[in-house]
Amino acid sequence: MPDPVGPRKECDEDTQSIDFSMVIASAVHDMKNSLGMLLNSLDDLRSSHADTLADSASFNTLQYEAERVHSDLIQLLGLYRLGEQTLSAHIEEHYVPDFLAQQLARHQPLLSGHGIQYEVVADDLSGFYDEDLLTGVLNNTINNSIRYSNGRLRLTAREESHYLVIGVEDDGQGYPEHMQKHGPVSFKSLDFNSGSTSLGLFFASSVAQLHRNGDREGFIRIRNGGALQGGVFEIWLP
Repeated sequence: MPDPVGPRKECDEDTQSIDFSMVIASAVHDMKNSLGMLLNSLDDLRSSHADTLADSASFNTLQYEAERVHSDLIQLLGLYRLGEQTLSAHIEEHYVPDFLAQQLARHQPLLSGHGIQYEVVADDLSGFYDEDLLTGVLNNTINNSIRYSNGRLRLTAREESHYLVIGVEDDGQGYPEHMQKHGPVSFKSLDFNSGSTSLGLFFASSVAQLHRNGDREGFIRIRNGGALQGGVFEIWLP
């Protein structure tokens, strides 16, 4: 009669050798890719049935929630790489007005579906940053602005104090006081017992800090006001 203890010990050893963080990261990566394909299909569906879907609240909610989860998964992968100390910024020069126009173009169907007016107000300048990381930050921020906007949104860019300042502004009620920041966001400051952990702000702050120039590093600034008198998100890159 076989000894049941032997196989059980072997199974326990195999289980203990599994790197569950790697398993979860792999699963998140697969989900992100699947959601990306779903979002492309939703864009195609909206284009093919523009007359019936343009004003569909249910369809707009579906697309918004899919975009939000996709953005969250991108952030989770970035935070996993940050924890593994494998996340780094690949700095290249980019023409900022074109970059911002591309970010709005990605969200154009959703913005139009919600009846939100949008624009880019950017100085004629180039900047040095990691395009993929900054895209991840802006995707999340634009999506949040779509949710809280009353009908207007704009992307901004300027040079100030030798920093490239890229902003997302909306005409909503603005950020609550506890979310307003000026500087780095620490992981210890996140509250996982509340309904909002500010994980997106931590990711944005981490991306900003990966951008360095001499003894200066990037940071984020969250405030209210701006030209639209709503929420203002800014990422400052040296």
